[in-house]
Amino acid sequence: MIVNVGSRLRVITRRISSKYWRPGDDFLKIIAKSVDGFCEDGDIIVVSEKAISVARGRVADEAHVRPGLLAKFLVRIWMRVIWGYVLGPLCGFRTKTLWRLKRYPIREGEAHKQIALQHVGLWQALLHYSEGGIDVTNLPYALASLPLDNPEEICEMVREAIVKACGNEVSVMIVDTDKTYSWNRLHLTSRRSTVRGLRALGLLALMLGRMFGWEAQATPLAMCGGNFSPEETLAVADAADRAMGYGAGRTVWDMARRFRVGFADVSWDMLDRVQHYPIVLVRNVE
Repeated sequence: MIVNVGSRLRVITRRISSKYWRPGDDFLKIIAKSVDGFCEDGDIIVVSEKAISVARGRVADEAHVRPGLLAKFLVRIWMRVIWGYVLGPLCGFRTKTLWRLKRYPIREGEAHKQIALQHVGLWQALLHYSEGGIDVTNLPYALASLPLDNPEEICEMVREAIVKACGNEVSVMIVDTDKTYSWNRLHLTSRRSTVRGLRALGLLALMLGRMFGWEAQATPLAMCGGNFSPEETLAVADAADRAMGYGAGRTVWDMARRFRVGFADVSWDMLDRVQHYPIVLVRNVE
């Protein structure tokens, strides 16, 4: 797919399939092997944060979590009532999304909010999904992926692994599907990013972006190599995220429906049968 990126770049994206990454997998070796023979000097290699988090064992089992009173409030009042009937409509959510918020699962939801409170804090737990980068889609059972705590360091590790294995000078980006909302040169994210020009405002970023119809793009969490403006970085991140697709499903509801099981009954083997694209090669074609 060819995409115009800012005023300096016109890029082509090539998604690269891979097996489903499990905890303990050598993601550096997998990435370097996957792009060997394809990458050239100047390419941007974009990798999914969630895939790296899972491979590094950055997961939490929500099945064994005992939720506190605040987590219970967040599910029964904040999610089902405030999001379902007030904030959701203000943000222009679709009817299906509002229906799901009003019926947000109690038991699984309370455990999920407790994990969010423990790992990313209350401000992020107020979000209606993907709190601070915590995600349960494309994960088995009751596992949730946790955000990377050192994305810049890992980004550089990936770049060094590619340069060593392939001999090509490339840039590397780690991306998350969470949206960055942009108005002119103002770019607000709901979670922290190390990319210059992006400001993390949590729930406020989501509310402003949705209510005023700002441009929504995937969030680059870290980038090493190359010299790109914030606008170009965001455009590359969004083009790569679109190329990656949704794997087993865009949401946990979609994933459960695909396999015809409950929210916590998706297995590793089921996910193994789905085509995954955690790596996207982005190349300037000008």
